[in-house]
Amino acid sequence: MEHFVWNIDPTLLHLGPLQLRWYGLLFVGSFFLGLMILQWIYKREGKNPDELDNFLIYVLVGTVIGARLMHCFAYEPEFYLSHPLEIFKVWKGGLASHGGLIGVVTALYFFAKRYNQSFWWLLSRVTMPGALTAAFVRFGNLFNSEILGLPSDKPWAIIFERVDMVPRHPVQLYEAFSYLFLLLILVTVYRKVSSTFATKILPGIFFTYMFAVRFLLEYTKTRQADYTTDLPFTTGQMLSVPFIILGIVWIIWAFITKDKDVQKG
Repeated sequence: MEHFVWNIDPTLLHLGPLQLRWYGLLFVGSFFLGLMILQWIYKREGKNPDELDNFLIYVLVGTVIGARLMHCFAYEPEFYLSHPLEIFKVWKGGLASHGGLIGVVTALYFFAKRYNQSFWWLLSRVTMPGALTAAFVRFGNLFNSEILGLPSDKPWAIIFERVDMVPRHPVQLYEAFSYLFLLLILVTVYRKVSSTFATKILPGIFFTYMFAVRFLLEYTKTRQADYTTDLPFTTGQMLSVPFIILGIVWIIWAFITKDKDVQKG
């Protein structure tokens, strides 16, 4: 069986000693597209989109710091504790989505406090651009030939020639398209329900769906952490479980309190 061979150069453009990589372009580009989604939401709900002028700075800084620290100390703690200066070399790669999410939530808290906005309202709306960014990051992983899947004989398996000649699950695409579908779900729910209920339900949907997908797709991935445990789960799965539980509890809480909001109205 012939499989598709992937051998794209991860560097899109060379500018002397500088490089423009596909990953960086997709990563930053997703934030600008996400900002456009937020601007649409602000206009739709009668808020001033000019309040978002510094939003990207907060979220980008929070994402990179959170994702980098989580990667260093959850996936390769022995190396980075022995070489602490390597933590700052983000350009070498190594960002963990779980930490990125924590970093974003932290950044949103400070942004909301700084600009006197509702943290919960903002958190719920950011789930939509957040799903988009998660998808684009996985597309970036595809261009880097990283986050590899396990060997597979499926007809859609891909050979990552820059790594080896073994057909593998294109797990980057599995995740990317799953997150784009999550974006569709979030936008649909947002447009169908009241603003108050959207604030309550969207984060729960986001956490439950995203990390359930992450948990399940770990079964098709190669090991990412530089250590092993006696538990039958990967590091990515163990980090996902708290978010799944949080999401389920959040959804239940949203529906339990929905009728109270109706009665108050």
